[in-house]
Amino acid sequence: MIAYKGYLLDLDGTIYRGGEAVPGAAAFISYLKERHIPYLYLTNNASASPEHVAERLCAMGIEAAPADVYTSSMATATYLREQASPGAKVYMIGEDGLREQLMASGFVLTDESPDYVVVGIDRAFTYEKLAAAARAVRAGAVLIATNADAALPTEKGLYPGNGSLVAAVSVASATKPIVIGKPQPIIVQYALERLGTKAAETLIVGDNLYTDIEAGANSGLDSLLVLTGYSTRAEAEIHPARPTHIAEDLTQWRKSLLS
Repeated sequence: MIAYKGYLLDLDGTIYRGGEAVPGAAAFISYLKERHIPYLYLTNNASASPEHVAERLCAMGIEAAPADVYTSSMATATYLREQASPGAKVYMIGEDGLREQLMASGFVLTDESPDYVVVGIDRAFTYEKLAAAARAVRAGAVLIATNADAALPTEKGLYPGNGSLVAAVSVASATKPIVIGKPQPIIVQYALERLGTKAAETLIVGDNLYTDIEAGANSGLDSLLVLTGYSTRAEAEIHPARPTHIAEDLTQWRKSLLS
């Protein structure tokens, strides 16, 4: 078994499901901490701040600090800092987590001739927001999506994800977005820089073939598919991006590392 020097860990379906921790997740985090193996919770969730994510994990009995969390909002703000001039104008569709990251990076949030349109999950999305975003993009603003997840897992089943909102803006503006989150390599590269490990020595772990496993394939990382969430073993056998490893859950993976 390869001794990976760092881990990028998905959250929903991997560490928790809804409001409960996946059995064995807390023990696996303790295993990593005891062996001083660095890790990040890498999530496409653009609505929550790192502080909120860490608080939620701690409430489930899983060790977490804000510094352990890397979100698609954080990656989006980093990307914009690299691309945009200081004080660039951004029209944002999104919630508090995205707003905090953009404002902390010095961007001006406005619908008046923005340089960029950034779309994150927004559960107060309206036709007026769609129209404003489409007008701005057609006028020359760059369209950026925090992620393109089609569906959002909830206790009541799958709800429309950010990809649904991005698709609406993309169609209305006749423009393809720049996507930051998994499975794109942009967020993975930023996460590796923060983690301090190289791609070849880092394992990305998740339950979704289309985001987590494809993110590994697109970024040169080995991947572990855990069967505690979205994707199944049968689907993994035929998916173009095959996971490097498959485990029933993090307990089975931890035991394989100890054997």
